[in-house]
Amino acid sequence: MLCLLHPSQAFGPNLRPLIGLAVAIVVFEGGLALDFRELRAAGEGVLRLTAIALPINFVLGTVAAHLVGGMLWGPSAVFGAILVVTGPTVILPLLRHARLERRSAAFLKWEAIVNDPVGAILTAIVIEILVGLPHRSGEEAVTDLALHLAEGAGAAAVLGVGSGFLVAWAFRRDLVPETLKTPLLLALALVAYAVPNLLMHEAGLIGATAFGIALANVHVPGIAELRRFKEALVVLLVSCLFVVLTADLDLAVLKLSLPVLALTAATLFVVRPAAIWLATWRSDLTWRERLFVGWIGPRGIVAAAVAGVAGPRLNEAGYAGGDLIQPTVFAVIVATVLAHGFSLGPLARRLGLSVAADAERLAVVGASPWSSDLALALHRAGVPVLLVDTYPGALRTANTLGVPTLQAELLSREAEEGLADQPPDRLLAATRDELYNALVCTRLAPELGRERVYQLAPSADHLLHVETGVSRDSRGKVLANGFDFEALAGRHTAGWRFVIEPAGSEVRDARCLLVIRSDGSLDFPSPDHEMAQTADGDRLLLLAPSDGARHGDVREPVMAGTA
Repeated sequence: MLCLLHPSQAFGPNLRPLIGLAVAIVVFEGGLALDFRELRAAGEGVLRLTAIALPINFVLGTVAAHLVGGMLWGPSAVFGAILVVTGPTVILPLLRHARLERRSAAFLKWEAIVNDPVGAILTAIVIEILVGLPHRSGEEAVTDLALHLAEGAGAAAVLGVGSGFLVAWAFRRDLVPETLKTPLLLALALVAYAVPNLLMHEAGLIGATAFGIALANVHVPGIAELRRFKEALVVLLVSCLFVVLTADLDLAVLKLSLPVLALTAATLFVVRPAAIWLATWRSDLTWRERLFVGWIGPRGIVAAAVAGVAGPRLNEAGYAGGDLIQPTVFAVIVATVLAHGFSLGPLARRLGLSVAADAERLAVVGASPWSSDLALALHRAGVPVLLVDTYPGALRTANTLGVPTLQAELLSREAEEGLADQPPDRLLAATRDELYNALVCTRLAPELGRERVYQLAPSADHLLHVETGVSRDSRGKVLANGFDFEALAGRHTAGWRFVIEPAGSEVRDARCLLVIRSDGSLDFPSPDHEMAQTADGDRLLLLAPSDGARHGDVREPVMAGTA
C-alpha cells in the first residue's frame, strides 16, 4: 500500500527459498515442544486429531471452497489441503497465556505441530496431481507419486530423527563447545529441511519437525536454555515472515468479496467443528473437549507460506482462480487468529478446561511449620497456593487441612508435570538452604518471569553484596531484611501467626510479608524493587504476635511504599 517494501523485487528468485528456511526453523522450534509423556493421557485424542480429522478437514474444506467460495475443483482441493493445518506459532503462545489443563493443551499442541508439515506435504501432492498427472497415464502417475512420497517422507523422517540422536550423542560426550551448540542445532535443522526437499517439495518440513521432536524426547542436558533462544528467534522470524508475505499481495486481489467472506465463515463455523466432531465420535474426549477443540484452530505462518507458493504454481499451470487462494487463506488466518485468540481463554474457563486461577497462584517451596502456616492462611483467604516439598511428612499437616501440595523435588522432571497441572504465577523459595533457594529461582525464572520469583532474605549481608555476593542473575528477588528463615521460624515458634487484614489496618507489632492486590496480583516487599502504595481493596499478609507470644530479637523488615 505504501510501496515501501517489494520483497519479490528485492530478493528475486531467492525469496521463496529464504521463506522456506525461515519456516523450517519455525516448525523445528514447534517440534521441540512435543514431549511423548503427554501422550499417556491424550494419546487417543491426538491420534484422532492427526490421522482422522485431517482427511475429513481436507474433504470438507475442498467442498466448501467449491460450493461456497465458487472455486474450481482444482484450486478448491489446494485450498482444502492448506487449511488442514493449524498454526503452532499462534497456538503455543495462546496455550501459555490461557493455561489449559494438560490434556486439552496436548490435543491442540500436537495437532498443530504434527499437522503443519503433513498439510504442506498434502498441498504439494495435490499440486503435483493437478500439474503432473494430466501429462502421464493414470497407473504410471500413481505409482510414481507413491514412490516419490515414500522416498521424500522416509528420507525426511530418518534424517530428522537421526540428527536428533546424533546431537544427543555429541552433547552428552561434551564434544560440542557451548558457544557452538545453538549454531549447530540451527544448521542441522536447515539441513534436515533442505536435503529432503531435493527429493520432494515440502518434505523438508517433516525433517525439521522430526528433528525437533527427537531432541525434545532424548532429554539432552541444557536443551531448555537452547529452546528459549529458539523461541525468541521464532518470534522475530514469524513477525518478519508475515510482513514479507503480505507485502507482495496485490491490493486488487485483496478485496473482500462476498464469496471470500462466506468461505471464511464456513471454515470457522462449519468445516473445522464438523471435522473434529466426526473424528472424535465415540472417543474418550468429553463433549467439552470436543466443543473446545472443534472451535479453536487458528492458522499461522505455514499456511501463509504454502499459500504463497501454491497460488502462483496453479496460475502457471493454467488453472483459473489460483490467484484467489492466497488472499482467501490470509482472510482465514486473520479471522481465526482474532476469533480464536480472543475466545480461547474465556471459553476454556467457561467449559472448565483451564487451570488458571482468578488470582495469582503462589508456589511456596519448602514445607516448614511456619511456611505451612503461611500457605494455610493464604488458602483460607481464597488465594491460590501450592506447597512443595520432597518429604511427605512435612506436607502431612497441609494435606489434612486441604492446602494444595506437591511432593516432588522441584528441579526434577516429575515436578515439571506436577506444576503443569497447577501452574504458579509467582514462587517463594522458603527452604533453610539459601543457595538452593537461589537455584530454584534461577531454574523457574524463565518460565515465570525473573520479576516473579522470590527467596527468603539472606542470613548474612554477603549474599547481596554487589561484588562478592550472589549475582542477581543467579538468584531471585530477596524478601525485605528480617524475613530470613531463622527469623521467621523463631517468631513462629514464639507464637506469632500469619493473618490476613485489609490494607491500612493497624495490628500491634505485626510484620507485613505480602500484599494481595485487589486485582488478585501478589507483591512481596523486597529491596530489589520499589513497592507500589497500597490501595482500597488490597489485603496484607501479616506475621502478628498472638496473645502471650514472646518477643524475640528479630530484625525489623522494611516494607517500602505501603501505607
